[in-house]
Amino acid sequence: MDRRQLVWGMGALASVSGYGVATADTGGLRIDLLGQALIEHAPAAAEWPGRAGVVGVLEGADVVFTNLETVIRGPRAGAPTRELLTLHASGPEILETLKGAGVDLLTTANNHAFDLGSGGILDTLDAIDATGLRTTGSGVDLARATAPATVETPAGKVSAIGFATGKVRPGGAAASGHPGVNELRRDASGAPLAEDEARILAAIRQAASSSDAVIACHHNHDWEPDNSQVPGWQQAFARRCIDAGASVFAGHGSPVLQGMAAHRGRPLLFGLGNFIFQTEKPQGAYPPAAWQGVIASVIIDGDRPLRVELTPLVLNEIGLNGSEDQATRGFPTLAGDQDAAGILARLAAQSTALGGRVNVRGTRGGLELI
Repeated sequence: MDRRQLVWGMGALASVSGYGVATADTGGLRIDLLGQALIEHAPAAAEWPGRAGVVGVLEGADVVFTNLETVIRGPRAGAPTRELLTLHASGPEILETLKGAGVDLLTTANNHAFDLGSGGILDTLDAIDATGLRTTGSGVDLARATAPATVETPAGKVSAIGFATGKVRPGGAAASGHPGVNELRRDASGAPLAEDEARILAAIRQAASSSDAVIACHHNHDWEPDNSQVPGWQQAFARRCIDAGASVFAGHGSPVLQGMAAHRGRPLLFGLGNFIFQTEKPQGAYPPAAWQGVIASVIIDGDRPLRVELTPLVLNEIGLNGSEDQATRGFPTLAGDQDAAGILARLAAQSTALGGRVNVRGTRGGLELI
């Protein structure tokens, strides 16, 4: 059976460790949402030891979604707009790595989209288009950057709208006649700027009118002092995205997992952490929590999310050949029992503080949609 035909159900279905992925076809739509993908190297088979387990989970999804935090080098690339230590750029082969893992829907709205200037944004969009992947959140102008990306599946049509706040460098935001990212700015009071909010919510409403599910994805770098916490203004905006018709709100930007909640029975996944994290900063530059993530599998029936299942991941901070081996650093593996328990316990506590409830059963978790 093709992975596009595999969905979860609500009955007596097969599971992993008591809370895992069901495999019977009950006519629903399953979307797997991943943490951000900062990928700079395409691994050979032996260089991603956990690939089979991760892909084995993702194969059951109708759509797999992530945030691409890497610019694809091409003929229009400009000079780097940041220091080399935090420049995220690679060749188009990394897109094949993501596609081979099951990813088919991306957002490119983030503070690294402009790392090689406007030309880098255009080269990245062309490379993504050439692979057959779909992306949202950046474009040749503001209208294109705001427009949804859509994937048609036998189980339904899924659209995504991406936008970014914070650390978008001058010249990196899309405008009329200017390429860039779909920026959600904040006004002097700290609230989302009215014109940006109106544009993004209108795009969500339009996508919801013609799609079976809509992902609203926010890459936020306007963090709290503790970047595991979710700013109040972002929580409020996430609820407005749901009110506008989003099926799920997905957050990226902070390099660590943040809590989860629900609004009107729809999931608010404020910070999904990292899926691939090939930072060039030295070992110890990020806390242990940066090397953790989850696969959040959202099952939708009609226009109503039924449940969210959480599969914990761990990433290797050190490359397979030692601390100097950047090429094999930061790839995900399904978390073992002890790591999974710790990740889910911490996520459950974070979610409780936001009014959400994450239940834990063995090495899997579930977000209550209440």
